[in-house]
Amino acid sequence: MAGRYRLLAWRVAPLAGLAAALGLSALASHASALGLALPVLGLVVLMGVVFACVWHADIIAHRTGEPYGTLVLTVAVTVIEVALILSIMLAGEGKPTLARETVFSVIMVVCNGVVGLCLILGGLRYGEQGFRLPGASAYLVVLMPLASFTLILPTWTTSVPGPVYTTSQLAFVSLVTIILYGVFLYVQTVRHRDYFLSDLGGASDEHALPGRRQLWESIVLLLVGLVAVVLLAKGVSGSIETAIAALGAPTEAVGLLVALLVLLPETVAALRAARANELQKSLNLALGSSLATIGLTIPAVSLLAIALHQRLELGVDMHDTVLLVLTFAVSLVTFGGGRTNILPGFVHLVLFAVFVFMVFVP
Repeated sequence: MAGRYRLLAWRVAPLAGLAAALGLSALASHASALGLALPVLGLVVLMGVVFACVWHADIIAHRTGEPYGTLVLTVAVTVIEVALILSIMLAGEGKPTLARETVFSVIMVVCNGVVGLCLILGGLRYGEQGFRLPGASAYLVVLMPLASFTLILPTWTTSVPGPVYTTSQLAFVSLVTIILYGVFLYVQTVRHRDYFLSDLGGASDEHALPGRRQLWESIVLLLVGLVAVVLLAKGVSGSIETAIAALGAPTEAVGLLVALLVLLPETVAALRAARANELQKSLNLALGSSLATIGLTIPAVSLLAIALHQRLELGVDMHDTVLLVLTFAVSLVTFGGGRTNILPGFVHLVLFAVFVFMVFVP
């Protein structure tokens, strides 16, 4: 009975979220009278719709199978992330550093926080867990140059002062990013699909595949939910900034909060897969989300910045560069042998703790 009510809730949530988004937009003119109630309500509704979107994406993923399944989930989360970034960037005077802070936070949260928790959870339960080495290598060989192009190289260019690209540089890097990510998707879904399949003792077949009716229902509700998220993002962006200001936290914490917000459902899915001894699926979700964040978010934000003639600061400072390089160096060791245990998991978790500490105590 509880399962039926849960299923009904996930079906209703996207439609309710869309109705709430339209209703909150209509009440926007009375925002001053309602105080903080309106943005807080929008944030609560957004969280429910995000979880519903991920649930429906997971239904589609289960029917389509790997690696298409995790790709559907990753793209859905990336759409949510882009909507939040663009809404906050366009609010008020604009935030030229938000894209950089969010993308960097996503890489740190995923490659250290989520990966560390997955390795620890799986290692404590199974001792060692295996994964496909070519698949992990494919993620890293694309992720490292894309992160360098978008987060490190802008700091060292000399055409204009500051950690920014010129318009031509930004357009070229965005094009290269799209091309490289497109080649990766071709390798992941067509050319070498077997690199990303989990056949090392997982439990992916324990549930029956959803029927065709349920599949199309989830596709429609996922699209409705994503539209609701985009509409809710503008109101939620204000509540995020209000929360950061109330805590007295630095502006960099906005990017971290956005990253944690959009990655929470995907993190739950990755941890669930690690607990079921499907580490490859966990890596597909974790590393795939960080790769999609750069491959899709940066070009979208860059296009907006070029069209609106907005300044877009992408280059990170020296201590963030050290953390980024160290994260990739540790990842190469972690995923260099095809099997892993709790030790690298704790190392990644310590790197994540250092990152969070440096956000608040730079």
